[in-house]
Amino acid sequence: MNITTTAATSHSLRRVFIVHGYAAAPDAHWFPWLRDSLETACVEATVVALPAPDAPEAAAWTEAVAEAIGVPDAGTWIVAHSLGGITVLRALATLAEPWQLGGLILVSGFTKALKSLPVLDEYLSTDIDAERIAKNIGIRAMVRSDADAFVPTAASDDLAQRLNAELHIQPGAGHFLTEDGVSDLPLVLDLMPR
Repeated sequence: MNITTTAATSHSLRRVFIVHGYAAAPDAHWFPWLRDSLETACVEATVVALPAPDAPEAAAWTEAVAEAIGVPDAGTWIVAHSLGGITVLRALATLAEPWQLGGLILVSGFTKALKSLPVLDEYLSTDIDAERIAKNIGIRAMVRSDADAFVPTAASDDLAQRLNAELHIQPGAGHFLTEDGVSDLPLVLDLMPR
């Protein structure tokens, strides 16, 4: 399945915010690798630390992301993993119009309750207006695996469609965790402008 976006103009890449998901931290999985790779390329990169990652509260996480990113622009990109995806979308939804984001890459993104993680049902009880948010984002991409134990492929595909995002499938990557063998994620770098 491949969902394409409309042709986007080239955006300069000046800063990237990386947002982790449930039960993770800034120094987990592939987040430090991505930060270091971007900094080596002279791009400012920040992995946002979210409060109480093992017991996330939607308002606290949304506020932390909103505070970290401030007002984005065409040179700002956000990469979010798993529960970090809906958190980023909620933070973007709080911005006063008009605003612009150069690019958004969601890895194993979803917005609806998951049978595999009922502990997150309350966090996911309120959806977002993905279509409204998408119109302010230059480049949109969804990266998912074909073997995710937590997020069904249909959940990521649905969000990709709602965002009119390009879909990229990395075979056998699980939920993109270190325990899935994923400690780097070159595909994410490849999706960003050089």
